[in-house]
Amino acid sequence: MKKNIGVAVLGLGWMGQAHSRSMLRIPSLFPERGVSPRLVVCADTEESRRTRAVDDFGFQRATDDWREAIASDDVDAVWVTAPNMLHLPMIEAATAAGKAVFSEKPIGGKPEHAVQAYQLAQSANVATGVGYNYLWAPLVMHAKSVIESGELGEITHYRGRFLSMYGSDELGLLTWRFFLEQAGYGVTSDILSHAVSLAQYLVGSITEVVGMRNTTISHRPIAQPGAGHYGRGNPDDPKGEVENEDFASMLCTFANGATGTFESSRTMVGPESQNAFEVYGTKGAMAWNFETMNELRYYRLTDDPSSGYTTIYGGDRFPFHGAFVPGQANSIGFEDLVAIEDHVFLESLAGGERFSPGFREAVDVVSVQQALIDSWTSRRWEPVVDLAP
Repeated sequence: MKKNIGVAVLGLGWMGQAHSRSMLRIPSLFPERGVSPRLVVCADTEESRRTRAVDDFGFQRATDDWREAIASDDVDAVWVTAPNMLHLPMIEAATAAGKAVFSEKPIGGKPEHAVQAYQLAQSANVATGVGYNYLWAPLVMHAKSVIESGELGEITHYRGRFLSMYGSDELGLLTWRFFLEQAGYGVTSDILSHAVSLAQYLVGSITEVVGMRNTTISHRPIAQPGAGHYGRGNPDDPKGEVENEDFASMLCTFANGATGTFESSRTMVGPESQNAFEVYGTKGAMAWNFETMNELRYYRLTDDPSSGYTTIYGGDRFPFHGAFVPGQANSIGFEDLVAIEDHVFLESLAGGERFSPGFREAVDVVSVQQALIDSWTSRRWEPVVDLAP
């Protein structure tokens, strides 16, 4: 008999909708599952979103009070999909109530917030999950198995990057995402965290870093009440200062001796959503780019004069892919990755098993971020210190 888990979603923005849709899809995607999610309550400050939560997503009810949603007796697990600076107070309330918590990264906007969240979960002994969504791409999982098999030989270098255009318009409004006290840090929290989590998943721990930052667009039109998060202003609108970084890069050393380079930008024109990695070993190499997420490039060292990169296409021979579409080279998309991670998280709750990535892995990511932040000031190599208490 399948176990039912009552779910609360806090915030019905993009990721709140993505997770809510994934819950609705799980029964049809994974018939052999041991658990079924039940959408109990959605909390959001906007009335239109609360209406959609009930009418379109099938939540039993909606509220404008996220604390009420967390405290509900029929809620077993809480999904935190609100703006960054609300993550920690929501996690604090959820862990105090003894609820399992799945939070979108970065778990607050600053490294210390992720550490506090981890401490709260440890003290309350509750299960946790973090939305490093890209780890669940079937071809990324395949790349990890290839690396672990030794087929690439000794890993010597890793290149990670997440380059995006979501902030490239200089007339894009000065919304919460650009304020240190509302969003926390900029691209290092928002998207570099994804690149670092991929590197740690594939290659292992990072031990030291040195890096730089830049705020490419220093001022943006001030958002008026009711403006959309990705709204656009006019050239003559009053402008305010952007308080966090648009660009960050770093060099690093991995615990296994490999070197690494990372880049992240929200204002670079050209790469639209280029979360990508390249892994180089003594016997071969692999490369993956989210913009073409159903393709994995593989180079095997050989004496064959016709050697070169081979493209591996996604398909039902790889983990979870067949739940969405059968055959080879039939593509899946981003929200399919969300469905996979939610399914695995729910199964871990039903089975009493630890889910990874959880809050501990989030601390691993922000430990690297803190070393990078320290290097901005010191302008030298900084050791990565494990921030977990």
